[in-house]
Amino acid sequence: MSEIINKIKPAGSTIFKLIAGIVALIVASLFISNSIFYAEPGYIYHVRTVLGSEEVVTDVGYKFFPFGRYNSWKRAMTVQATKNPQSNRYKLSSDGNNNVNAESDTDNASANLPALNIMFLDQVDAYAEATVRFSIPSDEVSFLKLAHEYRSPENLLRTALMPAFKETLQSNASLMTAEDYYSGSRTEFNSEFENQMGQGIYLVRRIEVETQASIRARASANAALGTDQEQYGEGSKTIFVVQKLLDDNGLPRRKKQRFIDFGITVVSALVTEMRPNNKFVERMQLKQKASADRAIAREQRVQEEEQRLLAIARGEREVAERQAQAKVEQIQKTTEAETEKQLAITNANKLKAQAAISKDTAEINFEKAKIEAQTIRTLAEAEAYQKQVILEADNALAQKLDAEIQIQRLWAQAFSQRKVPTTVFGSSGQSGGAPVGSDGEVKAFMQLLTLDAAKRLNYDREIDTSSSK
Repeated sequence: MSEIINKIKPAGSTIFKLIAGIVALIVASLFISNSIFYAEPGYIYHVRTVLGSEEVVTDVGYKFFPFGRYNSWKRAMTVQATKNPQSNRYKLSSDGNNNVNAESDTDNASANLPALNIMFLDQVDAYAEATVRFSIPSDEVSFLKLAHEYRSPENLLRTALMPAFKETLQSNASLMTAEDYYSGSRTEFNSEFENQMGQGIYLVRRIEVETQASIRARASANAALGTDQEQYGEGSKTIFVVQKLLDDNGLPRRKKQRFIDFGITVVSALVTEMRPNNKFVERMQLKQKASADRAIAREQRVQEEEQRLLAIARGEREVAERQAQAKVEQIQKTTEAETEKQLAITNANKLKAQAAISKDTAEINFEKAKIEAQTIRTLAEAEAYQKQVILEADNALAQKLDAEIQIQRLWAQAFSQRKVPTTVFGSSGQSGGAPVGSDGEVKAFMQLLTLDAAKRLNYDREIDTSSSK
Protein backbone atom coordinates (compact mmCIF):
# COMPACT_ATOMS: atom_id res chain seq x y z
CA MET A 1 0.00 0.00 0.00
CA SER A 2 2.78 2.37 0.94
CA GLU A 3 4.58 1.53 -2.21
CA ILE A 4 1.52 2.41 -4.22
CA ILE A 5 1.19 5.70 -2.39
CA ASN A 6 4.82 6.49 -3.00
CA LYS A 7 4.34 5.86 -6.73
CA ILE A 8 1.18 8.07 -6.87
CA LYS A 9 2.87 11.13 -5.22
CA PRO A 10 5.31 11.86 -8.05
CA ALA A 11 2.52 11.49 -10.61
CA GLY A 12 0.22 13.89 -8.69
CA SER A 13 2.97 16.41 -8.38
CA THR A 14 3.42 16.42 -12.18
CA ILE A 15 -0.30 16.89 -12.83
CA PHE A 16 -0.43 19.68 -10.31
CA LYS A 17 2.40 21.42 -11.94
CA LEU A 18 0.75 21.02 -15.32
CA ILE A 19 -2.52 22.43 -14.07
CA ALA A 20 -0.73 25.27 -12.35
CA GLY A 21 1.07 26.11 -15.61
CA ILE A 22 -2.18 26.09 -17.55
CA VAL A 23 -3.84 28.31 -14.98
CA ALA A 24 -0.90 30.69 -15.04
CA LEU A 25 -1.04 30.79 -18.84
CA ILE A 26 -4.77 31.54 -18.79
CA VAL A 27 -4.27 34.25 -16.18
CA ALA A 28 -1.45 35.76 -18.23
CA SER A 29 -3.57 35.62 -21.38
CA LEU A 30 -6.48 37.28 -19.62
CA PHE A 31 -4.15 39.90 -18.20
CA ILE A 32 -2.61 40.61 -21.57
CA SER A 33 -5.96 40.67 -23.40
CA ASN A 34 -7.38 43.09 -20.87
CA SER A 35 -4.30 45.22 -20.52
CA ILE A 36 -2.95 45.66 -24.11
CA PHE A 37 -4.65 47.00 -27.28
CA TYR A 38 -3.49 48.27 -30.65
CA ALA A 39 -4.09 51.97 -31.38
CA GLU A 40 -5.24 52.36 -34.99
CA PRO A 41 -4.30 55.40 -37.09
CA GLY A 42 -6.96 58.11 -37.37
CA TYR A 43 -8.46 57.36 -33.94
CA ILE A 44 -8.23 58.84 -30.47
CA TYR A 45 -8.65 56.51 -27.50
CA HIS A 46 -10.14 57.26 -24.09
CA VAL A 47 -8.44 54.84 -21.67
CA ARG A 48 -9.63 54.19 -18.05
CA THR A 49 -7.62 52.01 -15.70
CA VAL A 50 -8.67 49.97 -12.65
CA LEU A 51 -7.00 52.55 -10.50
CA GLY A 52 -9.42 55.26 -11.73
CA SER A 53 -6.95 57.16 -13.85
CA GLU A 54 -7.70 58.36 -17.43
CA GLU A 55 -5.44 58.68 -20.41
CA VAL A 56 -5.80 59.95 -23.95
CA VAL A 57 -3.96 57.86 -26.56
CA THR A 58 -3.29 59.45 -29.94
CA ASP A 59 -0.19 57.52 -31.07
CA VAL A 60 -0.29 54.44 -33.27
CA GLY A 61 0.84 51.08 -31.83
CA TYR A 62 0.27 48.73 -28.89
CA LYS A 63 -0.78 50.37 -25.65
CA PHE A 64 -0.89 48.95 -22.10
CA PHE A 65 -3.84 49.54 -19.78
CA PRO A 66 -3.89 47.16 -16.77
CA PHE A 67 -7.40 45.80 -16.44
CA GLY A 68 -9.04 48.99 -17.70
CA ARG A 69 -11.42 50.08 -20.41
CA TYR A 70 -11.12 52.26 -23.55
CA ASN A 71 -13.30 53.89 -26.17
CA SER A 72 -12.21 54.62 -29.71
CA TRP A 73 -13.16 57.98 -31.21
CA LYS A 74 -12.44 58.69 -34.83
CA ARG A 75 -10.78 62.03 -35.37
CA ALA A 76 -13.36 63.04 -38.01
CA MET A 77 -17.08 62.23 -37.95
CA THR A 78 -19.57 62.64 -40.78
CA VAL A 79 -23.28 63.36 -40.78
CA GLN A 80 -24.84 62.84 -44.17
CA ALA A 81 -28.36 63.11 -45.54
CA THR A 82 -28.79 61.15 -48.76
CA LYS A 83 -31.58 59.92 -50.97
CA ASN A 84 -31.10 56.24 -50.04
CA PRO A 85 -29.47 56.19 -46.60
CA GLN A 86 -28.20 53.05 -44.93
CA SER A 87 -29.43 52.20 -41.46
CA ASN A 88 -27.41 53.62 -38.61
CA ARG A 89 -25.24 50.91 -37.11
CA TYR A 90 -23.41 51.25 -33.81
CA LYS A 91 -21.54 48.21 -32.57
CA LEU A 92 -20.89 48.11 -28.86
CA SER A 93 -19.27 45.22 -27.06
CA SER A 94 -20.79 43.94 -23.89
CA ASP A 95 -18.05 45.55 -21.86
CA GLY A 96 -18.41 48.90 -23.59
CA ASN A 97 -15.26 48.57 -25.70
CA ASN A 98 -15.41 49.33 -29.44
CA ASN A 99 -14.21 46.57 -31.70
CA VAL A 100 -12.52 48.80 -34.28
CA ASN A 101 -10.82 47.88 -37.52
CA ALA A 102 -9.52 51.03 -39.20
CA GLU A 103 -9.56 49.47 -42.66
CA SER A 104 -13.23 48.47 -42.66
CA ASP A 105 -15.27 49.54 -39.62
CA THR A 106 -16.46 53.16 -39.59
CA ASP A 107 -19.91 52.72 -38.03
CA ASN A 108 -19.06 54.71 -34.94
CA ALA A 109 -17.80 57.63 -37.02
CA SER A 110 -20.70 58.50 -39.32
CA ALA A 111 -24.47 58.85 -39.51
CA ASN A 112 -26.46 58.37 -42.71
CA LEU A 113 -29.85 60.06 -42.71
CA PRO A 114 -32.61 60.24 -45.29
CA ALA A 115 -32.91 63.43 -47.31
CA LEU A 116 -34.23 66.14 -45.02
CA ASN A 117 -37.48 67.93 -45.76
CA ILE A 118 -36.91 71.68 -45.39
CA MET A 119 -39.13 74.72 -45.88
CA PHE A 120 -37.98 77.82 -47.75
CA LEU A 121 -39.07 81.34 -46.88
CA ASP A 122 -41.85 81.31 -49.50
CA GLN A 123 -43.40 78.14 -47.99
CA VAL A 124 -41.95 75.85 -50.66
CA ASP A 125 -40.79 72.54 -49.23
CA ALA A 126 -37.90 70.56 -50.65
CA TYR A 127 -35.77 67.53 -49.88
CA ALA A 128 -32.15 68.45 -49.25
CA GLU A 129 -29.08 66.25 -49.42
CA ALA A 130 -26.08 67.51 -47.48
CA THR A 131 -22.89 66.33 -45.85
CA VAL A 132 -21.08 67.80 -42.83
CA ARG A 133 -17.75 66.55 -41.55
CA PHE A 134 -16.70 67.29 -37.95
CA SER A 135 -13.27 67.12 -36.36
CA ILE A 136 -13.02 66.28 -32.65
CA PRO A 137 -10.30 67.83 -30.46
CA SER A 138 -7.05 65.95 -29.94
CA ASP A 139 -5.70 67.77 -26.88
CA GLU A 140 -6.21 65.91 -23.60
CA VAL A 141 -8.28 68.51 -21.73
CA SER A 142 -10.81 69.13 -24.50
CA PHE A 143 -11.06 65.48 -25.43
CA LEU A 144 -11.67 64.36 -21.83
CA LYS A 145 -14.32 67.04 -21.48
CA LEU A 146 -16.00 65.73 -24.64
CA ALA A 147 -15.69 62.11 -23.50
CA HIS A 148 -17.14 62.89 -20.07
CA GLU A 149 -20.10 64.74 -21.59
CA TYR A 150 -21.12 62.33 -24.34
CA ARG A 151 -19.36 59.10 -23.19
CA SER A 152 -19.33 57.57 -26.72
CA PRO A 153 -19.12 58.67 -30.38
CA GLU A 154 -22.59 57.28 -31.01
CA ASN A 155 -24.11 59.40 -28.29
CA LEU A 156 -22.27 62.46 -29.63
CA LEU A 157 -23.74 61.84 -33.09
CA ARG A 158 -27.28 61.20 -31.81
CA THR A 159 -27.53 64.02 -29.28
CA ALA A 160 -25.32 66.78 -30.66
CA LEU A 161 -24.11 66.54 -34.24
CA MET A 162 -27.21 65.18 -35.96
CA PRO A 163 -29.64 67.65 -34.30
CA ALA A 164 -27.29 70.54 -35.07
CA PHE A 165 -27.09 69.36 -38.68
CA LYS A 166 -30.89 69.23 -39.06
CA GLU A 167 -31.55 72.52 -37.28
CA THR A 168 -28.90 74.44 -39.21
CA LEU A 169 -30.04 73.12 -42.58
CA GLN A 170 -33.65 74.08 -41.84
CA SER A 171 -32.69 77.51 -40.46
CA ASN A 172 -30.56 78.14 -43.50
CA ALA A 173 -33.53 77.39 -45.77
CA SER A 174 -35.63 80.02 -44.00
CA LEU A 175 -33.20 82.78 -45.05
CA MET A 176 -34.27 82.82 -48.70
CA THR A 177 -37.07 81.82 -51.01
CA ALA A 178 -36.96 78.77 -53.23
CA GLU A 179 -37.25 81.03 -56.25
CA ASP A 180 -34.17 82.96 -55.13
CA TYR A 181 -32.33 79.69 -54.56
CA TYR A 182 -33.05 78.48 -58.08
CA SER A 183 -32.52 81.93 -59.58
CA GLY A 184 -28.84 82.17 -58.75
CA SER A 185 -28.47 82.12 -54.94
CA ARG A 186 -27.43 78.49 -54.63
CA THR A 187 -23.82 79.39 -53.88
CA GLU A 188 -24.97 81.85 -51.23
CA PHE A 189 -27.16 79.14 -49.68
CA ASN A 190 -24.24 76.70 -49.48
CA SER A 191 -21.91 79.36 -48.08
CA GLU A 192 -24.39 80.41 -45.40
CA PHE A 193 -24.95 76.77 -44.44
CA GLU A 194 -21.25 76.19 -43.86
CA ASN A 195 -20.98 79.50 -42.01
CA GLN A 196 -23.83 78.69 -39.65
CA MET A 197 -22.60 75.16 -39.04
CA GLY A 198 -19.22 76.43 -37.92
CA GLN A 199 -20.10 79.67 -36.12
CA GLY A 200 -23.71 79.39 -35.07
CA ILE A 201 -27.23 79.92 -36.35
CA TYR A 202 -28.37 83.45 -37.16
CA LEU A 203 -31.05 84.97 -35.00
CA VAL A 204 -33.54 86.43 -37.46
CA ARG A 205 -36.89 88.16 -37.56
CA ARG A 206 -39.39 87.49 -40.31
CA ILE A 207 -41.30 90.62 -41.27
CA GLU A 208 -43.89 91.51 -43.88
CA VAL A 209 -43.11 94.30 -46.30
CA GLU A 210 -45.67 95.95 -48.55
CA THR A 211 -44.30 97.02 -51.91
CA GLN A 212 -45.91 98.83 -54.83
CA ALA A 213 -46.53 96.81 -57.95
CA SER A 214 -44.40 97.87 -60.89
CA ILE A 215 -47.33 97.46 -63.33
CA ARG A 216 -50.76 98.69 -62.35
CA ALA A 217 -53.74 96.96 -63.89
CA ARG A 218 -56.56 98.89 -65.51
CA ALA A 219 -60.26 98.20 -65.78
CA SER A 220 -62.09 98.05 -69.09
CA ALA A 221 -65.71 97.85 -67.96
CA ASN A 222 -66.59 101.51 -68.58
CA ALA A 223 -66.77 101.93 -72.34
CA ALA A 224 -67.40 105.67 -72.00
CA LEU A 225 -63.91 106.19 -70.60
CA GLY A 226 -62.23 104.72 -73.65
CA THR A 227 -58.55 104.14 -73.09
CA ASP A 228 -58.47 106.29 -69.93
CA GLN A 229 -59.77 103.55 -67.68
CA GLU A 230 -59.79 103.64 -63.90
CA GLN A 231 -57.33 101.53 -61.94
CA TYR A 232 -58.65 98.46 -60.22
CA GLY A 233 -57.27 95.90 -57.84
CA GLU A 234 -54.46 96.49 -55.40
CA GLY A 235 -51.42 98.33 -56.61
CA SER A 236 -49.27 96.79 -53.87
CA LYS A 237 -48.19 93.34 -52.77
CA THR A 238 -46.88 91.87 -49.55
CA ILE A 239 -43.56 90.04 -49.41
CA PHE A 240 -41.73 88.40 -46.53
CA VAL A 241 -38.24 89.54 -45.63
CA VAL A 242 -35.87 87.94 -43.12
CA GLN A 243 -33.75 90.40 -41.16
CA LYS A 244 -30.76 89.28 -39.16
CA LEU A 245 -30.74 90.60 -35.61
CA LEU A 246 -27.62 92.63 -34.83
CA ASP A 247 -25.76 93.14 -31.60
CA ASP A 248 -24.36 96.41 -30.18
CA ASN A 249 -21.35 96.14 -32.48
CA GLY A 250 -23.49 95.75 -35.59
CA LEU A 251 -22.62 92.07 -36.00
CA PRO A 252 -25.27 89.37 -36.53
CA ARG A 253 -26.46 87.70 -33.37
CA ARG A 254 -26.11 83.91 -33.40
CA LYS A 255 -27.32 80.87 -31.57
CA LYS A 256 -24.05 79.18 -30.70
CA GLN A 257 -23.55 75.57 -31.67
CA ARG A 258 -23.24 73.41 -28.52
CA PHE A 259 -20.53 71.18 -29.90
CA ILE A 260 -18.21 74.16 -30.35
CA ASP A 261 -17.80 74.36 -26.55
CA PHE A 262 -16.14 70.94 -26.63
CA GLY A 263 -13.58 71.89 -29.25
CA ILE A 264 -15.36 70.24 -32.15
CA THR A 265 -14.85 72.09 -35.45
CA VAL A 266 -16.56 71.84 -38.81
CA VAL A 267 -14.20 70.65 -41.51
CA SER A 268 -16.63 70.97 -44.41
CA ALA A 269 -20.35 71.50 -44.96
CA LEU A 270 -21.77 70.75 -48.41
CA VAL A 271 -25.29 70.87 -49.81
CA THR A 272 -25.15 68.40 -52.68
CA GLU A 273 -28.73 68.36 -53.96
CA MET A 274 -32.08 70.11 -53.50
CA ARG A 275 -35.35 68.62 -54.78
CA PRO A 276 -38.40 70.91 -54.46
CA ASN A 277 -42.00 69.73 -54.56
CA ASN A 278 -43.72 68.94 -57.85
CA LYS A 279 -45.91 72.06 -57.86
CA PHE A 280 -42.88 74.30 -57.54
CA VAL A 281 -41.13 72.32 -60.26
CA GLU A 282 -44.10 72.83 -62.56
CA ARG A 283 -44.16 76.52 -61.71
CA MET A 284 -40.44 76.82 -62.35
CA GLN A 285 -40.85 74.98 -65.66
CA LEU A 286 -43.53 77.45 -66.69
CA LYS A 287 -41.31 80.30 -65.55
CA GLN A 288 -38.38 78.76 -67.36
CA LYS A 289 -40.47 78.46 -70.51
CA ALA A 290 -41.59 82.06 -70.13
CA SER A 291 -37.99 83.10 -69.55
CA ALA A 292 -36.92 81.12 -72.60
CA ASP A 293 -39.69 82.75 -74.63
CA ARG A 294 -38.57 86.15 -73.39
CA ALA A 295 -34.99 85.28 -74.24
CA ILE A 296 -36.04 84.17 -77.72
CA ALA A 297 -38.14 87.31 -78.13
CA ARG A 298 -35.21 89.36 -76.85
CA GLU A 299 -32.90 87.67 -79.32
CA GLN A 300 -35.41 88.24 -82.08
CA ARG A 301 -35.69 91.86 -81.03
CA VAL A 302 -31.91 92.13 -81.03
CA GLN A 303 -31.87 90.48 -84.43
CA GLU A 304 -34.50 92.87 -85.72
CA GLU A 305 -32.55 95.75 -84.24
CA GLU A 306 -29.42 94.46 -85.89
CA GLN A 307 -31.30 94.13 -89.17
CA ARG A 308 -32.59 97.68 -88.73
CA LEU A 309 -29.11 98.95 -87.99
CA LEU A 310 -27.80 96.93 -90.92
CA ALA A 311 -30.42 98.49 -93.19
CA ILE A 312 -29.55 101.93 -91.83
CA ALA A 313 -25.85 101.26 -92.27
CA ARG A 314 -26.46 99.91 -95.74
CA GLY A 315 -28.56 102.97 -96.60
CA GLU A 316 -25.93 105.28 -95.11
CA ARG A 317 -23.27 103.43 -97.09
CA GLU A 318 -25.28 103.81 -100.29
CA VAL A 319 -25.88 107.48 -99.50
CA ALA A 320 -22.19 107.90 -98.77
CA GLU A 321 -21.31 106.17 -102.04
CA ARG A 322 -23.74 108.38 -103.91
CA GLN A 323 -22.43 111.46 -102.15
CA ALA A 324 -18.89 110.39 -102.93
CA GLN A 325 -19.82 109.71 -106.57
CA ALA A 326 -21.67 113.03 -106.75
CA LYS A 327 -18.72 114.75 -105.14
CA VAL A 328 -16.39 113.14 -107.65
CA GLU A 329 -18.67 114.21 -110.49
CA GLN A 330 -18.98 117.65 -108.95
CA ILE A 331 -15.23 117.94 -108.64
CA GLN A 332 -14.84 116.70 -112.19
CA LYS A 333 -17.44 119.12 -113.51
CA THR A 334 -15.99 121.93 -111.43
CA THR A 335 -12.55 121.09 -112.75
CA GLU A 336 -13.86 120.94 -116.29
CA ALA A 337 -15.80 124.20 -115.79
CA GLU A 338 -12.74 125.80 -114.27
CA THR A 339 -10.68 124.50 -117.17
CA GLU A 340 -13.25 125.82 -119.64
CA LYS A 341 -13.29 129.08 -117.75
CA GLN A 342 -9.53 129.33 -117.90
CA LEU A 343 -9.60 128.36 -121.58
CA ALA A 344 -12.34 130.95 -122.20
CA ILE A 345 -10.33 133.54 -120.32
CA THR A 346 -7.26 132.55 -122.30
CA ASN A 347 -9.22 132.67 -125.58
CA ALA A 348 -10.79 135.96 -124.54
CA ASN A 349 -7.40 137.34 -123.66
CA LYS A 350 -6.14 135.97 -126.96
CA LEU A 351 -9.05 137.48 -128.87
CA LYS A 352 -8.63 140.68 -126.94
CA ALA A 353 -4.98 140.76 -127.83
CA GLN A 354 -5.82 139.89 -131.42
CA ALA A 355 -8.52 142.58 -131.42
CA ALA A 356 -6.04 145.04 -130.03
CA ILE A 357 -3.56 144.01 -132.68
CA SER A 358 -6.30 144.13 -135.33
CA LYS A 359 -7.36 147.50 -134.03
CA ASP A 360 -3.84 148.76 -134.18
CA THR A 361 -3.45 147.18 -137.60
CA ALA A 362 -6.79 148.64 -138.69
CA GLU A 363 -5.77 152.03 -137.41
CA ILE A 364 -2.52 151.72 -139.28
CA ASN A 365 -4.35 150.46 -142.37
CA PHE A 366 -6.91 153.23 -141.92
CA GLU A 367 -4.22 155.79 -141.73
CA LYS A 368 -2.51 154.11 -144.66
CA ALA A 369 -5.77 153.93 -146.63
CA LYS A 370 -6.54 157.45 -145.68
CA ILE A 371 -3.18 158.51 -146.97
CA GLU A 372 -3.60 156.34 -150.08
CA ALA A 373 -7.12 157.73 -150.57
CA GLN A 374 -5.83 161.19 -150.24
CA THR A 375 -3.08 160.28 -152.66
CA ILE A 376 -5.54 158.66 -155.08
CA ARG A 377 -7.87 161.59 -154.69
CA THR A 378 -5.05 163.97 -155.36
CA LEU A 379 -3.98 161.90 -158.36
CA ALA A 380 -7.58 161.62 -159.54
CA GLU A 381 -8.08 165.27 -159.09
CA ALA A 382 -4.88 165.89 -160.98
CA GLU A 383 -5.86 163.43 -163.69
CA ALA A 384 -9.38 164.86 -163.88
CA TYR A 385 -7.96 168.29 -164.02
CA GLN A 386 -5.63 167.10 -166.71
CA LYS A 387 -8.48 165.49 -168.65
CA GLN A 388 -10.63 168.51 -168.10
CA VAL A 389 -7.92 170.70 -169.45
CA ILE A 390 -7.49 168.37 -172.39
CA LEU A 391 -11.19 168.14 -173.04
CA GLU A 392 -11.58 171.82 -172.78
CA ALA A 393 -8.70 172.19 -175.09
CA ASP A 394 -9.98 169.93 -178.00
CA ASN A 395 -13.49 169.06 -176.95
CA ALA A 396 -12.34 165.45 -176.28
CA LEU A 397 -11.68 164.92 -179.89
CA ALA A 398 -9.22 162.12 -179.38
CA GLN A 399 -11.55 160.18 -177.11
CA LYS A 400 -14.49 160.58 -179.36
CA LEU A 401 -12.48 159.49 -182.38
CA ASP A 402 -11.20 156.50 -180.51
CA ALA A 403 -14.70 155.52 -179.43
CA GLU A 404 -16.03 155.99 -182.94
CA ILE A 405 -13.25 153.84 -184.33
CA GLN A 406 -13.99 151.10 -181.86
CA ILE A 407 -17.68 151.17 -182.68
CA GLN A 408 -17.12 151.03 -186.35
CA ARG A 409 -14.58 148.25 -185.93
CA LEU A 410 -17.08 146.16 -184.01
CA TRP A 411 -19.85 146.69 -186.56
CA ALA A 412 -17.46 146.01 -189.43
CA GLN A 413 -16.30 142.84 -187.81
CA ALA A 414 -19.88 141.77 -187.18
CA PHE A 415 -20.91 142.65 -190.72
CA SER A 416 -18.00 140.77 -192.19
CA GLN A 417 -18.91 137.65 -190.29
CA ARG A 418 -22.63 137.65 -191.05
CA LYS A 419 -23.99 134.68 -192.91
CA VAL A 420 -26.34 135.44 -195.82
CA PRO A 421 -27.68 133.21 -198.54
CA THR A 422 -26.13 133.51 -201.97
CA THR A 423 -29.43 134.15 -203.55
CA VAL A 424 -32.11 136.29 -201.96
CA PHE A 425 -35.58 136.29 -203.27
CA GLY A 426 -37.63 139.24 -202.51
CA SER A 427 -38.78 142.57 -203.63
CA SER A 428 -37.26 145.55 -202.02
CA GLY A 429 -39.38 147.83 -203.95
CA GLN A 430 -42.61 146.76 -202.48
CA SER A 431 -43.80 149.05 -199.78
CA GLY A 432 -44.13 147.50 -196.37
CA GLY A 433 -42.52 144.25 -197.32
CA ALA A 434 -40.46 142.10 -195.00
CA PRO A 435 -36.69 142.66 -194.92
CA VAL A 436 -34.64 140.16 -196.79
CA GLY A 437 -31.13 141.07 -195.55
CA SER A 438 -29.92 143.10 -198.37
CA ASP A 439 -26.86 145.31 -198.09
CA GLY A 440 -28.92 148.43 -197.87
CA GLU A 441 -30.96 147.00 -195.09
CA VAL A 442 -27.85 145.98 -193.20
CA LYS A 443 -26.26 149.35 -193.69
CA ALA A 444 -29.37 151.09 -192.43
CA PHE A 445 -29.44 148.75 -189.45
CA MET A 446 -25.79 149.46 -188.69
CA GLN A 447 -26.39 153.18 -188.84
CA LEU A 448 -29.23 152.87 -186.40
CA LEU A 449 -27.05 150.91 -184.01
CA THR A 450 -24.28 153.50 -184.37
CA LEU A 451 -26.65 156.31 -183.56
CA ASP A 452 -27.96 154.40 -180.61
CA ALA A 453 -24.42 153.78 -179.31
CA ALA A 454 -23.53 157.42 -179.76
CA LYS A 455 -26.65 158.35 -177.90
CA ARG A 456 -25.79 156.03 -175.04
CA LEU A 457 -22.19 157.35 -175.02
CA ASN A 458 -23.75 160.78 -174.84
CA TYR A 459 -21.34 162.57 -177.06
CA ASP A 460 -21.79 164.82 -180.01
CA ARG A 461 -20.18 163.85 -183.19
CA GLU A 462 -19.91 167.39 -184.29
CA ILE A 463 -16.63 169.13 -183.83
CA ASP A 464 -16.90 172.19 -181.69
CA THR A 465 -15.16 174.88 -183.64
CA SER A 466 -16.06 177.70 -181.34
CA SER A 467 -13.25 176.96 -178.98
CA SER A 468 -10.70 177.13 -181.75
CA LYS A 469 -11.77 180.56 -182.83
